[in-house]
Amino acid sequence: MNIGEIARRAGVSRSTVSVALSGKRPVSEDTRRKIQRVIDELGYRPNASARALANGRTNTIGLVFPPAGNHYTGMQLDFIGSVVEAAAAQDYDVLLSPSGVDSDRSFQRMLGERRVDGAILMEIRLEDDRVDHLAALDFPSVAIGRTAHPEGTWWVGLDHTALAAACVHHLADLGHRRVAFVNRPEQLLRAGYESAHRGLEGFTKAAAERGLTVRTYCCGDDAASGQACLEQILHDDPATTALVTLNEAALGGLYRGLSQAGRHVPRDFSVTGVVAGRWAETVTPQLTAADVPAEEMGRHAVDLLVERLDHPDAPPRHHLLTPPISLRASTGPGTPSSTEAR
Repeated sequence: MNIGEIARRAGVSRSTVSVALSGKRPVSEDTRRKIQRVIDELGYRPNASARALANGRTNTIGLVFPPAGNHYTGMQLDFIGSVVEAAAAQDYDVLLSPSGVDSDRSFQRMLGERRVDGAILMEIRLEDDRVDHLAALDFPSVAIGRTAHPEGTWWVGLDHTALAAACVHHLADLGHRRVAFVNRPEQLLRAGYESAHRGLEGFTKAAAERGLTVRTYCCGDDAASGQACLEQILHDDPATTALVTLNEAALGGLYRGLSQAGRHVPRDFSVTGVVAGRWAETVTPQLTAADVPAEEMGRHAVDLLVERLDHPDAPPRHHLLTPPISLRASTGPGTPSSTEAR
């Protein structure tokens, strides 16, 4: 079914149907009703390419996410799914672009060929060439995360500094004095990943304020790395009684390492961190954590991008989220380790 058939059945010209569909010029209410009646009867949906030519929009959002390596973490998949669902609710499709920097061919193709109306960027770095590149092009974009200097940009972020600090204060209030921090992989920290750096900053500052003895670790995004990291923690300081983690992908391995070391959670050892809620609930005992609101963040990012597209002159806006710690079953009173007791 095409515009010509709609025009014939409605008794109007093809150009009148085209104008009515694009909304570029007004048509009489009687004509609009006749055209709409035929469209409803035929179940017509305009071709996406034709619609783009008519109104200058593709009704497609680009989602730029990092290369997966061996796999994507649960948190990354939650973000991707939340953006896709939020975009669909506003009649936008999502084009995934697995790109890391502005020289990546996929990223450049998406921009150069104008395949999308705007872009959402995941896994922001403190100094992020993708954000700078899009700003220089005046290309509508929203970041999930914030750079070192987010002024004048549109973004949605988690306050990792405050959340990591809240985890430290929670453990200190329970009486823990020797605490480890399990961060994301070392290569991400070196690359300037915002969440890894700001989380480390919040942990370190809060631990100093509470006078805690701490060690910090980078850990691969998998269970085997988590187990190896936990073994290293107990090797370096057997008196450690708690840890804070940003690495949900390593969580199962951290728990397994504690079990194999004979440390019961939470009687002998407490675990907390910043993790998506549904992942915090998959471990036993369930993790006391600042739950990452992936669905809310995806929805905010799509809303901000659509706002940018509909109102190009609107001033930059952002959302900084600081969810509370959800108390579950993985933290308890700090007690001397079995090593100290002996």
